Amino acid sequence: MANLVEATTQQQFEAIVAKAGKCLTVVHFQAAWAPQCGQMNEVMAELAKEHTHTTFVKLEAEAVPEVSEKYEIASVPTFLFFKGGEKVDRMDGAHAPELTKKVQRLAVTGSPVEAAESSATDLNQRLKKLINAAPCMLFIKGSSQEPRCGFSRQIVALLKEHNIQYSSFDILSDEEVRQGLKTYSNWPTYPQLYANGELVGGLDIVKELAESGELENTCPKAVTLEHRLKTTINQSPVMLFMKGNKEAARCGFSRQTLEIMNSTGVDYDTFDILQDEEVRQGLKTYSNWPTYPQLYVKGELIGGLDIIKELMESGDLVSVLKGEA
Repeated sequence: MANLVEATTQQQFEAIVAKAGKCLTVVHFQAAWAPQCGQMNEVMAELAKEHTHTTFVKLEAEAVPEVSEKYEIASVPTFLFFKGGEKVDRMDGAHAPELTKKVQRLAVTGSPVEAAESSATDLNQRLKKLINAAPCMLFIKGSSQEPRCGFSRQIVALLKEHNIQYSSFDILSDEEVRQGLKTYSNWPTYPQLYANGELVGGLDIVKELAESGELENTCPKAVTLEHRLKTTINQSPVMLFMKGNKEAARCGFSRQTLEIMNSTGVDYDTFDILQDEEVRQGLKTYSNWPTYPQLYVKGELIGGLDIIKELMESGDLVSVLKGEA
């Protein structure tokens, strides 16, 4: 395919990006030793057939170090997106559904500014979804089990003292969320507490509410664990409960599961059980399944890694994920 090429030198890379002009260029920083790069090249080949005006470039990250260093490529696979000679987006990791979404969104006629505006819109939608992920959401440094700054420790202790049930998000795990939420909510510091999708405030405001006796009235009433688990399982049509997240699996079984899921092209969400001990232990009993990862489709348990592998080998996985089987 004319729009699926390889760049082996910095000069080739720069020439390809320059030649594309306002059309989208997708550059895959890869390594021959990484099997997930091979899988993503297959995804790129399919996208190249669909998006004939987009140029897809394969580049060995270690063979062209000057380019990799310039764009701070720390791992493979990493994808950079260019328009008008300017980088407009980035994606780290082997995420076929996310790559497809980004190409579909960016492969339209327009300027880098328009692409950046579209990217900002996507981020705001993601932030809104995170804020509303639970009736009471706390954005902190670290987790509720292991806060990683003094302010985060204090607010976790306050919420525990007043029996406030909440979910938390570690802003240190996602720089895009960390910076984006400051602008989205016009609140420059962390921690940040949200109730029913609305910003309550930071540590000082939570302290004032606790002292005045208003904290329990401000935060939604605690829900049962069963109700919370059911809500979380149905948060997305395809939900994967794992150690880590899409960007960084934190155990071998979760990593293998991500590789299989990303190869299907089916969109899915993840829940990091390491961030929430209550969910981690409760889900084992709720679903009568003692290990992780756990995959759910339309609220129903499919199983763990072994079952996912069996479905993949039999060719049934995609139809199961789409709820057709």
